[in-house]
Order: sequence, then structure tokens, then C-alpha cells
Amino acid sequence: MAFEINSINALILSILVLYLGYFLKSRLHFLKTYSIPVSVAGGFLFSLFAAVLAGLGILTLTIDLELRSFLLLIFFSTIGLNAKFSELANGGKALLLLVIACSICLIIQNIIGISVVTALGKDPYFGLFGGSISLAGGHGTAIAWGEIVADKGIKGISEFGLACATMGLVLGGIFGGPIATRLIEKHDLRPSPETRGMAQQKVATSQGDEPKKHKVSVEIIIDTVFVLALCIVIGDAVNRFLFNNEILLPGFLTAMFAGVVMANVTDMVEVDINKEGLDLTGGVCLQLFLSMSLMSMDLLSMAESALLLMLVITAQLIFAMVFASFIVFRMMGKDYDAAVVAGGFFGLTIGATPVAIASMDAASKKHGPSYKALLIIPLVGAFFVDLINAGTIDVFLRLPLFN
Repeated sequence: MAFEINSINALILSILVLYLGYFLKSRLHFLKTYSIPVSVAGGFLFSLFAAVLAGLGILTLTIDLELRSFLLLIFFSTIGLNAKFSELANGGKALLLLVIACSICLIIQNIIGISVVTALGKDPYFGLFGGSISLAGGHGTAIAWGEIVADKGIKGISEFGLACATMGLVLGGIFGGPIATRLIEKHDLRPSPETRGMAQQKVATSQGDEPKKHKVSVEIIIDTVFVLALCIVIGDAVNRFLFNNEILLPGFLTAMFAGVVMANVTDMVEVDINKEGLDLTGGVCLQLFLSMSLMSMDLLSMAESALLLMLVITAQLIFAMVFASFIVFRMMGKDYDAAVVAGGFFGLTIGATPVAIASMDAASKKHGPSYKALLIIPLVGAFFVDLINAGTIDVFLRLPLFN
């Protein structure tokens, strides 16, 4: 029996899945110890339950994920609205280093993927889908390239790409927080004095010691909804213009660009966009997006290519862990921020930007805030990863191996 869950019911179900994640995290110590997001815990358990029902022929669930795309637009709009050039200037070097690290990582991901699949006698295209197309690119990139490669008569490659993207999403959420936690505890790292001062100021504000505290009100929520709606509308208009000129960019990227422009224009004219409203809205949308993504995973689709999937993902997982822990951590300066960045970088290159942010946020809640990490990882993920990935894929496809 098949049952379709529409958008509204999917929203309700995603919240229930989050409640399940909170319950599991309160009862299972390792979830809290390793900073595993509640959306990952609850979402994966639900998708496993759905796979069992489908496998036994009892019930097959189909979830309408239209709302998920809208949540992603809102979330990245909040990221853009928080990205002021005056703040980026302070972390310019770190941003550049992270872009370089990302470029190197994507190239090695594809080399690993191609090496594993060709060793097993599979078409090298599977290697790209087990590399940066699905891992750094995510489900959308896997679907887009799957439609292109399907014309070449390669069967099952789109499903393989989706399975890799799904596993990357799960593993990014599971291991991103622990990587940051391990580096922090191993090197006995603490947030910088400036960061601790900002955190203490927030605590004092929450305790009423700061008379100018901004409280979220109806007016602030209305203002927040207004600026987010503007970001989405402007981003969609820009996206349509670019599409008509044969320039393809994901919708969330143009919405974020619109947010960046709006943030800096309002900063120049000294118009305040309430940060508390943006942070709350972005946090809600992020959790719901992740919950929907994890609970809608089709675990049964991975069974057909289980061995290939396991070998490719294992190789990529080991590489990403080593690269984040030893290369990225050192490139970023081996301090507290570098540890949180390393955890986020792992989630970014093996899973997705929202997973990376959730992992960093979970680690930060346990050990202390890292505003630098929460700024540069989303910027690299939103501004640079897709562009670098597109160029990397194009270079690999020009190799004689694919001709």
C-alpha cells in the first residue's frame, strides 16, 4: 500500500521527528557526547522505520518535499543578511585559505571515487557520482548530472548518486560534531577572549544586566518576514535573468546574494535589521529542512549498489576525516575556531552546508561559540563550493577516460 504525505503533513511530521530527536538525545548519552544534531537522530530513525515498512510490503511512504526547498531559501537568505563586508574583511585570509582547501579536497574526492569504481570494473562516471557531484554537490547536483549522464545509457547511476548524497548527508551530521569535539578536547582549546567576551555579553543581556536588550516582538517578526520575502523575490528575479542568459545557479545561492546586498546596503545607510529575528527564523528553517531531508531518505534504494556504495563512501569518509583534522585544522591556525571550522568543513564536503552548520552549532553549544566558523563555512558553502565543483567536474569530464 502506498501513502502520500502532502506538504502540510510533511511539516507536522518533520516537527514530530525533531521531538523524537530531542527525546533520543536526552536518553542516549553518545548523541549528546558527540554533538549529533537532533534532526539527524530523529530523521534517520524514522527513515529506517519507513524502509522496514516498505521492505515488508506493508506501507510505502511518499513525502512531498516542496516546502523543504522553500525552507532552504529562507535559511540561506538569513545567512546572506548576516554577511556584512565589514565583518568579512576581518576573516579574509581564513576565507581564502578555506576556498583553497575546498578546491584541493574536491579534486581528491573525484580521484578517490574514480579509482575505487574502476578497480571494481565499473564505469568511471560512477566515480564522479561517488565524488564531488554527490558529496559536495548534494542531491540537486546528483539529480541534474544524473539526467545528463542517463543519455549515455549508463543504468542506475542517478540512483547511485542519490544514495551517495544521502549517505553523505547522514555521515556529515554524525561525524562533523565529533571531529570538532575531538580536536577541541585533544588540544585543550578554548574560544578566544574576544569571543568569550561576546558570549558573556550575551549572557549578561539575557539576564537583564543590559538595559538595551532587543527582544523579539511582533514588529520584529514582521520586519524579518518582509526582508526575507524581499530576498527570495529578488533572488528569483536574478535567477530567471541568469537562466535566460544560460547561466545556471541554484535558487538558494541567488537568494543569499540578495541577502548579502541588502545587508550591506542597510549597513551603509545605518538601518538596523534585527539579528535576533534572523537567527531565530534561520534556526527554525534549518532544523525543519534537515528533519525533512533525513526522514525522507529512501534507504531501500541503496541496496542494489550496496557494496560499491559502501566501499566508495568508506574511502571518502576516511579521506575527509584526515583532510579536515590534519590539513584544514592546521591551515586555519590550530586554534579553537580552526577546530570548529574543521568539523564544519567535513560536513560541507561530505554532506551539505546546512549539515555543516548544524554540526558546528552543536559543537559550539557544548564548548563555546565560534562566530568565525559560523561565518566562513556558510560563505564557502554557498558562494564557492558549487562554482568550484562545476569547474572541477568539467575538467574531469574532459579527460580521455570519459571520452
